[in-house]
Amino acid sequence: MAIRKIVTVGDPILNKVCRPVTKFDDRLATLIDDMFETMHEANGVGLAGPQVGILRRVVVVDTGEEDVELVNPEIVCVSDETQTGLEGCLSVPGKYGIVTRPMCATVRAQDRFGDWYEYDGEEIVARAFLHEIDHLDGHIYTEIAEKMLSPEELDELMSQQDEEDEIEEEEEV
Repeated sequence: MAIRKIVTVGDPILNKVCRPVTKFDDRLATLIDDMFETMHEANGVGLAGPQVGILRRVVVVDTGEEDVELVNPEIVCVSDETQTGLEGCLSVPGKYGIVTRPMCATVRAQDRFGDWYEYDGEEIVARAFLHEIDHLDGHIYTEIAEKMLSPEELDELMSQQDEEDEIEEEEEV
């Protein structure tokens, strides 16, 4: 496995539509393993093929419970209920925006061997699935962000979240 260079905003590859994966071989398995390693090294939640310079429909996501590989992912359905929250991207370092996405998403995808399966995601996992699939279609979250945050606004939002977390912890005791 190897850490790959993450492509950043301004590189035209991030605006291109990826081609489907047709060969399920050792090269694909190596790419997926490298993407997991790269994502974890960068403290990311997800990573898509074009973010490592590969125009193929491959996504990896860390759900918090497991690492999920999505090859040729398709969105099966999304909830009407939405979530609005902070979103960032490894390809847009140091920048964060407020983005509204569906609360739940079901994705159909293949694994590294070509077997199909469905995966249901809620909250951050649904956000990650949809964010990464957007990358496969040449889109970056900044295109749909309701507002991009200044460093000061981000600091304020993070301190509010810390305060809310502390209140929740106190209520649990």
